Amino acid sequence: MSKVELRHLRTLLALRNAGSLVEAAERLFLTQSALSHQLKDLENRLGCSLFVRKTRPVRFTSVGARLLKLADEILPQFDGAMNDVTRLIGGDSGRLYMAIECHSCFEWLLPAINEYRESWPDVELDVSSGFHFEPLPALVRGDLDLVITADPIRDLKLTYMPLFGYEAVLAVATDHPLAKEPCVNPPDLAEETLITYPVDRSRLDIFSSFLEPAGVEPSAIRTAELTTMMIQLVASGRGVVCLPNWALHEHVEKNYIVAKSLGEEGIWPNLYAAVRPDEAAVAFIASFVETAKKTCFATLVGIVPADEDVAGSETLLR
Repeated sequence: MSKVELRHLRTLLALRNAGSLVEAAERLFLTQSALSHQLKDLENRLGCSLFVRKTRPVRFTSVGARLLKLADEILPQFDGAMNDVTRLIGGDSGRLYMAIECHSCFEWLLPAINEYRESWPDVELDVSSGFHFEPLPALVRGDLDLVITADPIRDLKLTYMPLFGYEAVLAVATDHPLAKEPCVNPPDLAEETLITYPVDRSRLDIFSSFLEPAGVEPSAIRTAELTTMMIQLVASGRGVVCLPNWALHEHVEKNYIVAKSLGEEGIWPNLYAAVRPDEAAVAFIASFVETAKKTCFATLVGIVPADEDVAGSETLLR
């Protein structure tokens, strides 16, 4: 057993702050006899005196002063840690490190985060894009706590919580020949420069759901990280880009670009919040997902409810 325990440090602090054994005992809800016995027990363990008897205010020996310094350093840290543990157990605080695989999601993610912080101020929250690493494997490893994705991976045991469905559309310049067509077909892009985010093409709907099934390859591929830069390139006739319908709505309304469906039926992916299965019901994580959904349906144009049956599976197809 350690010679000095936390209760001893609290007793010394009470004695210093109260200035006498009588008042210290009252603060600790002890009798004066019990307090004296506790202090004597500590002195016996250490083999020395900790304070000079019958002085007011209490005068501590060098050993007593050193233990008081330890108490000032240790007890606030210990008490703070225990408060954190209590909040964590109760689901009131924790860590929420997230990544997004679609840069255009920042348009709705930041307002959702602002609203979320008002309700969960004790949650440590951080956001990064998923351009330069694989977010879903990082989620499995525990490096992340949540990933916004439209590309679930079957082999990873994750829970995909549905946010909404959207149409992936092609943005072209207003004077582009495709702007007058009712929709875009895969062969139409064989001579086009396709602008994409700098991610693996397997994570892009334009390839996985449209071009590759038809065996079509664009004439060139150009990457950009910013959605606004993509729109400027398209508007100036330097390429075409596939983006969510809601991300293009404002630019279409201003007649900067034209948005066309991919095929007659269009392509309608779902967007999910991916989490580890054992954390799907954690209060502050579930609340973020609900806040995000509410924000999206209040602000985004063209989105629809996600396919709940598919989204509920932990083994979704890519």
